[in-house]
Amino acid sequence: MKRVALLAVVVLVCSATAAAALWHEPLMSALGLGGERAGYLGYIEGETSLIAPPVAGRLVQRPVERGVTVKKGDRLFVIDPVVAQADVAHAEAALAESRARYENLLTGKRPEEKDVTTAQRRETEAALVNAEIEYRRQSELLAKGVGTRKDYDNAESQMRQLRMRQDSLAAQEKVNELAARPDEIAAAKALVEQNQAMLDQAKKRLDDLMPTAPEDGLIENTFFNVGEWVPAGTPVVSLLPPYRVKLRFFVPEQDAAHAQIGQAVGFTCDSCPPDLRARIIYVSPRAEYTPPVIYSQTARTKLVFLIEARPDPTQTRLPPGLPITVAPFANQ
Repeated sequence: MKRVALLAVVVLVCSATAAAALWHEPLMSALGLGGERAGYLGYIEGETSLIAPPVAGRLVQRPVERGVTVKKGDRLFVIDPVVAQADVAHAEAALAESRARYENLLTGKRPEEKDVTTAQRRETEAALVNAEIEYRRQSELLAKGVGTRKDYDNAESQMRQLRMRQDSLAAQEKVNELAARPDEIAAAKALVEQNQAMLDQAKKRLDDLMPTAPEDGLIENTFFNVGEWVPAGTPVVSLLPPYRVKLRFFVPEQDAAHAQIGQAVGFTCDSCPPDLRARIIYVSPRAEYTPPVIYSQTARTKLVFLIEARPDPTQTRLPPGLPITVAPFANQ
């Protein structure tokens, strides 16, 4: 009985070995893991852009829906902008005020103020003419012994006062043409620049609450509805540009060495046009599956390596998740 049992075990092992040898290549081919005519199996993956507001707020508008295509610059959503708009208006008013003060320091006094000083100078000049005449008359009377010394001194004093006032008003007219002191002008200019920076910051905060599409693409998903509260940094929509899709496929260990960055590969998919091409952008440096044994010749056939390739976006639209088959490197 022992010999019969031993003979049965030997026959069973031989049968299993033969079956494994017979089905190894077809099975590996079916899994996309080897074979001269087998393709490499994979799928399309999309690299979406998650558009989120930097601050929390209530969603008041979302003009886009999932599945629609948007153009660059199209409005995606609006977070309640009332407070941000008030900040912009306040910053604009502060900037206008500081600019007016700065320009006023550069131009000197107003024309009306200059006219007042000029009129005072002309009035003084007219009075000085009469004072000089009176001074000369008192000088003549004093020389003849008719006039008094007191009248002469008063006439001389009046003439000198008017001359000094004339010089003062002439100097004031020159001052009226001058701008403010350099330190005052520099301080006013710095205030203008500060208010301009505050306005730019306020406008940026307002723009962040009303983002637009950074590029053409497909609205892959929406995460909030109008009226809901959106936490800061939480995406409201996801955008998938047409060129941000890639192939992810797996090649067996014996073919991985043939994959090079920049290498062109052909691939097919269901209901897709023929002769689709992509270019390899990434080759995984490590295997996706490592058996818990030393790499024997048999175990090495279980190793597969991830490869990513970027298709030409002008060929056809490739939705994420679509299964694809990449032609073997030997057939490229």
